[in-house]
Amino acid sequence: MRLILLGPPGAGKGTQAERIVASFGIPQLSTGDLLREAVELSTKTGLHAKEIMQRGDLVPDELVVAVVADRLDQVDVANGFVLDGFPRTLAQAEALDKELYQRSLRLDAVLELKVDESVLVDRVKTRAEQMAARGEPVRSDDTPEVCERRLDVYRAQTRPVIE
Repeated sequence: MRLILLGPPGAGKGTQAERIVASFGIPQLSTGDLLREAVELSTKTGLHAKEIMQRGDLVPDELVVAVVADRLDQVDVANGFVLDGFPRTLAQAEALDKELYQRSLRLDAVLELKVDESVLVDRVKTRAEQMAARGEPVRSDDTPEVCERRLDVYRAQTRPVIE
């Protein structure tokens, strides 16, 4: 099964992806996680993406597509995957189509999560507070200000992908 989950930041894409992964035994491909891993490993892509992510801006399409394309070539995606929040732009959608075509892969479904945007900022703030309370590291992009910026970017760049 090959799925895409789309929706605004804080909508629960990661939570739903985890449930699908557990049910079907396929990997979750979260571009956010892939990019954060690249940042943690201080790869060239990661260093370039770090500054952009901390501002709440979208990482340039070519960097994101490269990370996803590399991941599609790994053995554990042979039986399927869940793309979590990718593609985010029309250019990424077109690039994904190309990457899938080159690998003779087809998507089974695209699921859009709809959430009232008025609750999303509170949800992100609560998630950060809960992580901190559990002693887990809080993501640098889990702030109300960055969430608002990400919603603006989402409305401008990702909604056209859905339509």
